[in-house]
Amino acid sequence: MKSRTGSAALLAITQRGSGTVLAIGLGIAAMVLICALSLLSQAVSGYQRAASAADLAALAAADAARGLSPGEPCQVADSVASRHGAVLNFCEVQGPMFDTVRVSASVQFSAPLSVFYQQVTVQARAGPPSQPA
Repeated sequence: MKSRTGSAALLAITQRGSGTVLAIGLGIAAMVLICALSLLSQAVSGYQRAASAADLAALAAADAARGLSPGEPCQVADSVASRHGAVLNFCEVQGPMFDTVRVSASVQFSAPLSVFYQQVTVQARAGPPSQPA
């Protein structure tokens, strides 16, 4: 059996424990990536909740504006948005026959994403299609 001499022995001694350092570094990188993906998924989920609430509020308000359902359009929109966990920021009935509704709804983020962003706001429009000019 040959014994290591010179630079081969020195290389073997300096490489001891490098696998542990590499494993710790990879573990930390994996945790950072998982945290970043978690924040991204929370942001996408909040946006989707706000978009759904705004769309449904606009549709319900447009039905009320056209007389298909009872109630004042903006009150109906506020009720629908709040039932879906959103806050109605803006509501406007417009159009030549007052049958188009524009709304803006927002959803508050919870921790830990609230450190970076407080809320997401989405706008929606419901009514008959726009007439080409």
